[in-house]
Amino acid sequence: MKNLKKAIALAAAALMMTSCALTLPVNATSNTVGSKVGTATASGFFGVLFFGADASIKKAAKAGGITKISTVDLKATNVLGILTNYETIVTGE
Repeated sequence: MKNLKKAIALAAAALMMTSCALTLPVNATSNTVGSKVGTATASGFFGVLFFGADASIKKAAKAGGITKISTVDLKATNVLGILTNYETIVTGE
Protein backbone atom coordinates (compact mmCIF):
# COMPACT_ATOMS: atom_id res chain seq x y z
CA MET A 1 0.00 0.00 0.00
CA LYS A 2 2.90 2.37 0.77
CA ASN A 3 4.37 1.76 -2.68
CA LEU A 4 1.06 2.64 -4.32
CA LYS A 5 0.87 5.92 -2.39
CA LYS A 6 4.45 6.76 -3.37
CA ALA A 7 3.72 5.96 -7.02
CA ILE A 8 0.61 8.17 -7.00
CA ALA A 9 2.51 11.02 -5.32
CA LEU A 10 5.35 10.71 -7.84
CA ALA A 11 2.92 10.68 -10.79
CA ALA A 12 1.12 13.74 -9.40
CA ALA A 13 4.41 15.60 -8.97
CA ALA A 14 5.49 14.74 -12.52
CA LEU A 15 2.13 15.88 -13.90
CA MET A 16 2.41 19.20 -12.06
CA MET A 17 5.75 19.90 -13.73
CA THR A 18 4.48 19.18 -17.22
CA SER A 19 4.77 21.98 -19.75
CA CYS A 20 5.27 22.42 -23.46
CA ALA A 21 7.12 25.10 -25.41
CA LEU A 22 7.07 25.49 -29.19
CA THR A 23 8.78 28.11 -31.36
CA LEU A 24 7.41 28.63 -34.87
CA PRO A 25 8.45 30.95 -37.70
CA VAL A 26 5.71 33.41 -38.56
CA ASN A 27 7.20 35.61 -41.24
CA ALA A 28 10.42 36.35 -43.10
CA THR A 29 11.31 39.22 -45.42
CA SER A 30 14.03 39.79 -47.97
CA ASN A 31 15.81 42.14 -45.54
CA THR A 32 19.16 40.89 -44.28
CA VAL A 33 19.14 39.34 -40.83
CA GLY A 34 20.43 42.01 -38.50
CA SER A 35 22.03 41.79 -35.10
CA LYS A 36 19.10 43.33 -33.21
CA VAL A 37 16.47 41.22 -31.47
CA GLY A 38 13.26 42.46 -29.87
CA THR A 39 10.67 40.55 -27.89
CA ALA A 40 7.14 41.15 -26.66
CA THR A 41 5.34 38.84 -24.24
CA ALA A 42 1.72 38.14 -23.32
CA SER A 43 0.78 35.84 -20.45
CA GLY A 44 -2.68 34.56 -19.63
CA PHE A 45 -4.86 31.80 -18.32
CA PHE A 46 -6.52 28.90 -20.16
CA GLY A 47 -5.30 30.27 -23.51
CA VAL A 48 -8.07 32.88 -23.72
CA LEU A 49 -7.86 35.18 -20.68
CA PHE A 50 -5.22 37.84 -21.36
CA PHE A 51 -5.47 41.12 -19.47
CA GLY A 52 -3.64 44.12 -20.93
CA ALA A 53 -1.15 41.85 -22.71
CA ASP A 54 0.56 42.92 -25.94
CA ALA A 55 2.77 40.49 -27.84
CA SER A 56 2.49 42.35 -31.14
CA ILE A 57 5.19 42.51 -33.81
CA LYS A 58 5.16 46.30 -33.52
CA LYS A 59 5.90 46.20 -29.78
CA ALA A 60 8.67 43.61 -30.22
CA ALA A 61 10.31 45.67 -33.00
CA LYS A 62 10.12 48.83 -30.88
CA ALA A 63 11.62 47.00 -27.87
CA GLY A 64 14.60 45.94 -29.99
CA GLY A 65 15.02 49.27 -31.78
CA ILE A 66 14.30 47.57 -35.10
CA THR A 67 13.16 49.56 -38.13
CA LYS A 68 13.73 46.91 -40.84
CA ILE A 69 12.23 43.57 -39.80
CA SER A 70 13.91 40.40 -41.10
CA THR A 71 12.19 37.53 -39.29
CA VAL A 72 9.32 37.04 -36.88
CA ASP A 73 8.98 33.98 -34.64
CA LEU A 74 6.31 33.06 -32.12
CA LYS A 75 7.16 31.05 -29.00
CA ALA A 76 4.17 29.50 -27.24
CA THR A 77 4.50 27.95 -23.80
CA ASN A 78 1.71 26.10 -22.02
CA VAL A 79 1.75 24.71 -18.48
CA LEU A 80 -0.98 22.14 -17.77
CA GLY A 81 -3.37 24.03 -20.05
CA ILE A 82 -3.75 26.63 -17.31
CA LEU A 83 -0.90 29.11 -17.79
CA THR A 84 -0.20 30.28 -21.32
CA ASN A 85 2.64 32.50 -22.50
CA TYR A 86 3.17 33.88 -26.00
CA GLU A 87 6.44 35.57 -26.95
CA THR A 88 6.94 37.34 -30.27
CA ILE A 89 10.59 37.42 -31.34
CA VAL A 90 11.61 39.91 -34.07
CA THR A 91 15.07 40.19 -35.66
CA GLY A 92 16.34 42.89 -37.98
CA GLU A 93 18.22 46.13 -38.29
